[in-house]
Parts: sequence; C-alpha cells; structure tokens
Amino acid sequence: MYQYLFFIGDFPIRAYGLILSLSIILATGTAYFLAKQDGRWHDHIPDMGIYCGLAGIVGARLWDVFFFDWDYYSNHLLEIPFVWQGGMAIQGGVLFGVIAGYIYTKRHNIDTWALADIIAPAIILGQAIGRSANLLNGDAFGHPTGGPFGIIYPASTLAYQVYGNQPLWPAEVWEGQLDVIIFAILLIFRSTSHAKGQVFILYAVLYSLARFFLEFLRGDYGTLMLGLKSAQLTSLAVIIIGLILFVWCGLRSKNNKNKAT
Repeated sequence: MYQYLFFIGDFPIRAYGLILSLSIILATGTAYFLAKQDGRWHDHIPDMGIYCGLAGIVGARLWDVFFFDWDYYSNHLLEIPFVWQGGMAIQGGVLFGVIAGYIYTKRHNIDTWALADIIAPAIILGQAIGRSANLLNGDAFGHPTGGPFGIIYPASTLAYQVYGNQPLWPAEVWEGQLDVIIFAILLIFRSTSHAKGQVFILYAVLYSLARFFLEFLRGDYGTLMLGLKSAQLTSLAVIIIGLILFVWCGLRSKNNKNKAT
C-alpha cells in the first residue's frame, strides 16, 4: 500500500490521484463503448466525460468537506481545494456529475433518461475503480474488527492516525467488489425488456442499498441522527424515491404501449 508511487523532483505522484484519474478515464471509455454499441450519442461521451468528471471531483470534495469533515475544514479553509490529500465523497460526486450530465443533454437535445440508461454501468465501474484509490490512500476505512483479522494501514495514513495499529474492516474494498457485482447486474438488466430510466434508477437503488449496509462498518466519521450516518440517510432517501420511480417508469411504459395498441 503506497500513498506515493514516485517523485518527479520534489513533486509527488500520488496513488490516490492516479487511480482517481484512471477511474474517470476508464468509465468514460466504457460509456463510449456502450453508447456506440447502442448506436446513439457516442460522439458526445468524451466531452461529457470531461465535464461530468470535473463536476464529480468538485461535488465529491464539497460533499466530504461539508458533511463529513467540516469540524476540521472550518478551521483550515485554505485546505479545501487540496483534493490530492484524499477526502472525496462519492455521493456528492455522482450528484454533481449527474447535474452536469443533465445540463449537457439538455443543451444538445439528447434524451437524458435514455442516455443515463446506456451509461449507468460505466458509472458504477468508475466507482469500483475509484475505491482502490481510497484503499491506497488509507481513507474511507472501516472501524476496528475487534479481532486479529482486517487491514492494518501504514503509519502515514489517516486510518492509522485514527485507530493506530488495529485491524480495520475492509469497508472500501468490499464496496469496490459490490460495485463490480452491480456493474454486472446492470449489464444483464439492460439486455432485458425494460422501461426508459429503469437501468439508471436500478443503479442508484442498488448502490445506495450496498452503501447503507457498508456504512455500519465505516470508521472514518460518526453518526448524525437516529444512530445513522449522513451517507445512510442519503441512501435511504435514494432507495425510497428510486423504488417509487422504478415502478412509475414501468407503469408509464406499459400504459403507453397499451395506448399504442
């Protein structure tokens, strides 16, 4: 586990930044493949990858600063832009990325929901790769397992500074693995007969469901209310709204087909 891969002079090449960049590039490439396979809008994907990727980085950083680490950053405002130190919340990244994608599709007269269905598997694949960045950086870590099993982080990481030489639950590793499973599920689901919007909604629901339960293992921040963490409250909202929208999309599609016949 190396936070710094190598140095160019005095400038460090951090594993976190490199893997994060790789996740955006590979997610964009996968989205391009899926869109080209579908036969629509693939020529827009590279531009969207840039805009959504940058918006996602800003959103992920701001979400982490204000929801998870404001006690620290309220006294260190100048460090808020220091994304290379780690501290990125994927929920904020997805939200800002989706907003940027929505604006782009509207400006280019693209069917937002249809394109979202096409690229949803690429988004979760990018998240899966991005969790490797958290592992290498020693953030998004779990709490102590209470036994001789778990991940012991190097002394230079935040995880070590918080818990010392204790084995911690591999929360970020398991999330990355679950993201790969969700990626496969979405690929399978999109090959079946489904209503427009359901693939993207299924992505949001499945990820939120996984995130809700994994948060019980996270040890990098505390609870907010009702014994739940902020990410769990957000996940619950997405699950409930997502399930309602999933059913609504299905019923609307069925009604439209009945009217056509």
